Amino acid sequence: MIKRIIQASIQAKLFKGKAILLFGARQCGKSTLVEALLKEQNLEWLYLNGDDSDVRDILTNTTATKLKLLTGKNKIIFINEAQRIPNIGLTLKLFTDQIKDVQVIATGSSAFELSSQVNEPLTGRKYEFMLYPLSFAEMTENHGYLQEKRLIEHRMIYGSYPEIVTNTGEEKELLKLLAGSYLYKDLLMLEQIKKPSILEKLLKALALQVGSEVNYSEIAQTVSSDSKTVDKYIDLLEKAYVVFRLPALNRNVRNEIKKGKKVYFYDCGIRNAIINNFNPLTSRTDTGALWENYLISERLKFLRYRNIDAKLYFWRTTQQQEIDLIEEHEEGLKAFEFKWGKNEKVRFPQTFTDNYPDSENKIISPDNVAEFLLNQ
Repeated sequence: MIKRIIQASIQAKLFKGKAILLFGARQCGKSTLVEALLKEQNLEWLYLNGDDSDVRDILTNTTATKLKLLTGKNKIIFINEAQRIPNIGLTLKLFTDQIKDVQVIATGSSAFELSSQVNEPLTGRKYEFMLYPLSFAEMTENHGYLQEKRLIEHRMIYGSYPEIVTNTGEEKELLKLLAGSYLYKDLLMLEQIKKPSILEKLLKALALQVGSEVNYSEIAQTVSSDSKTVDKYIDLLEKAYVVFRLPALNRNVRNEIKKGKKVYFYDCGIRNAIINNFNPLTSRTDTGALWENYLISERLKFLRYRNIDAKLYFWRTTQQQEIDLIEEHEEGLKAFEFKWGKNEKVRFPQTFTDNYPDSENKIISPDNVAEFLLNQ
């Protein structure tokens, strides 16, 4: 099993008098991570699955007395798919307030449901963690930098979900299953998703526009909807950990675009499965966009896992000058341009360097990818 970076951080928070919440997309390894953590504790623990109707009945509108009976001699309660349990926030509050010698750990694949249920009841009573598909750093730690660097093209095509990484030769079949309704199963159960066909068309449109600025009105025409619905559905896809948005950096410099957004996928394999394109990079027209998506998603994992406080942007002017990624740190800006081909020439626009002279600017290629994905 590939050890996850945040396992040590979660372990350090055990038995501190707070609930531990672990968020992440379906199949990214949340249950495996918690089970690995629990096996190291040498304590009795109880597993409860929110997908089971009897578990939902027991944990909905319950009391401290009932929870104590349920807990028994167990010292850790692991609640999986917690977003499926109504009023789960109040139940977790009872654990933290009334059963203080028991550690409760809850995992969920739907931030929009679980967060809304737990934020108010668990104010000051929770530690939150986010788990992503396997990261470059985690796989480098597992089988070495040289091996993982050789597999970058494979990751750009098939992604980094644990099941995909560990089942060589079955990637296409497994990705198609994962990228189907299972990945956004929680979304399809929501009343707000009145037209699942629009959601599927939207995902395909976003997949084809990776690396490009997203125009909600144009996408709305493509999917036969309106811009408000497109905005709402993208927001839900983001809360289900399928995609994330990158806003445009704007500091009132002349000609900077002010309200632009790009949309990236947390996992390149999911993106490629949506458009059913698993061709090698040598026969693709979207290699540059894939490299950009891969690096930005991996950099996001790197920053979040290490609790590095940085805001992420892209930069563009009305004259189409552009920089792929801008990081805003407390000490200043870092700007990155991504280059896959060895003969590509990349220069940072003078408009940017003139207006942001203190920015730390770097070009990232396969040759120096370790510096970008393993170092601050």
